[in-house]
Amino acid sequence: MAPYRIRPYEDSDYAAVRTLFTRGMREHAPTSYRHLLNSPPAQLFFLGLFLAVLAASGSLLLALGALLLALAGSWWHLHSLWAQYVQQSLASDLLDIRRTYLEAVDSCLWVAEADGTVLGMVAAVPLEKPSEGGTALELKRMSVGQEHRGRGIARALCGTVLRFARERGYGAVVLSTSLAQRAAQHLYESVGFRKQSEYFPSRLAQLLRFPVFCYRFELPDSD
Repeated sequence: MAPYRIRPYEDSDYAAVRTLFTRGMREHAPTSYRHLLNSPPAQLFFLGLFLAVLAASGSLLLALGALLLALAGSWWHLHSLWAQYVQQSLASDLLDIRRTYLEAVDSCLWVAEADGTVLGMVAAVPLEKPSEGGTALELKRMSVGQEHRGRGIARALCGTVLRFARERGYGAVVLSTSLAQRAAQHLYESVGFRKQSEYFPSRLAQLLRFPVFCYRFELPDSD
């Protein structure tokens, strides 16, 4: 297995970076669906639907059919939400990567590369939050190809962002990750990030108890 190196993004990485991000996000749809199936509100809904159709029609077959349609519709909806997020990202910061991450102040996107193949990626930008007063950098777009995990690439990419922030005088690095990204949560916590808060991006997410977690890494004073 060839050793990898971490370097700043180059224009020749464009297609690989966008593909890597897309594939990584699509992996979260099955996890989200399993969470949905284990959610008490969802279970009550599916049970209520089954019993209501059964009582109204007297047909077990029809009730089962309605349940299967509801399950299939739920999968389609969750898959569509992740697909929509991917398309929004590809049309925003990942559309003109050089301008967003290499030409902007205190911003960068790095790739982990081996033998000309992009294995992973991560980005950093100043946090757009007035209360932080320009003191925190945001870690974004962390992704490592499924076939390249277990090699310490994500941890090395994290370290790259932390060093970048420290060198530029920032006091902290923040990030957000969803309930579906359990491996990412474990990674960030093992590196030293601490969970600060959580929020629900929609009423449906609140109903299903599907939060987004906000993490923070306090950088030691360089003085």
